[in-house]
Amino acid sequence: MLMAGKLLLCMPRRLRAWRLRCGLCLRWLWFGLAVGAAPWAHANPHGCEAAPAVPWQALAPGVWVWQPEAPGEVSVLNGGHVAPTTALVAGAEALVIDPGPSQRHGERVRQSLACRFNAEVRWIVNTHAHAENVLANAAFADWAVAGRLSIAASEPTRAAMQQRCPACLAGLTARAGAEAMAGTHIVEPTHTLYPGQTLSVGPLALVVLPLEQGHTEGDLVLWNAQHRIVWAGGLVYDGRIPELAQGRLDAWLAALDRLQARGAHHVVSAVVSSADGPGQAPAALGATRVYLQALRDGVLQAMDAGRQPQDAGVVELPAYRHWAGYAERHGFNVQRAWRELEPVWMEQGAQPPRSTEHVGR
Repeated sequence: MLMAGKLLLCMPRRLRAWRLRCGLCLRWLWFGLAVGAAPWAHANPHGCEAAPAVPWQALAPGVWVWQPEAPGEVSVLNGGHVAPTTALVAGAEALVIDPGPSQRHGERVRQSLACRFNAEVRWIVNTHAHAENVLANAAFADWAVAGRLSIAASEPTRAAMQQRCPACLAGLTARAGAEAMAGTHIVEPTHTLYPGQTLSVGPLALVVLPLEQGHTEGDLVLWNAQHRIVWAGGLVYDGRIPELAQGRLDAWLAALDRLQARGAHHVVSAVVSSADGPGQAPAALGATRVYLQALRDGVLQAMDAGRQPQDAGVVELPAYRHWAGYAERHGFNVQRAWRELEPVWMEQGAQPPRSTEHVGR
């Protein structure tokens, strides 16, 4: 080191100045490379290569959906992933709607958005308080605590999560398996959404529509006019029996009427459904309505015929036996619809037995 110093001093003044300037330039070049590498490091965080890929599908510019890979009822095979997860991505920011059933699922969402889109999740929206939609909040708890992320829902959804999520977590763990649900815990919303508010992610704007009470106590519905996409929580099904446990049959049918009137080209709910062409509605809207209407007609016909709700097979709908969850939920839906419709039937007065045209369809 001493010899090198002597050599530097012995150099001509102009050469020594050049050496000093060159060394300074090299140091600034190294600093610049380090700073410039930051975005690359964010786009390719540690573990991207080993992380399981998420099959995001483009629904519209900036709108991506992750649909269930093994749809149907919750099982160990699908790990509870039975409803789509949506990500709206603009620049380095993302908004996620219904993040999924578990911490593991949410971690895949979080990591895949960083790896594939160089985007950080800044907003989570829970459309309704069903475990397969909201328990992935757990993967974003640290960011919520740090103020890097907001978890938003309607007030009825927040209240329902406080009341039901402990039991729902236990039930989902029993069906999906402890491995899939490892680390999952309940993380409640941090912000409340109200009708008329607008959520914006870059050029994408989501308007909060009036709450519905068909599927749950407070179904959050979001509308993007630019691409004519409606997010309808759990109000729209197809190929899977709707769940009426916390809902109301007539309110659900009225909600479907309002969704239909909006003229959406895409519906994201329990399924993703798109219209076949201009002026047409997504097919799942009609499929849900036909099942619920058949359920309503069947219950009223059974009442007219003097049947009792506890009668075995009191309202059978064979056309829907191939839908997932028929054995598990249809009988309960009949009981739930019966309780709701009995006062309606009594107010109308006992009627002669109706045609059994709908029963058994």
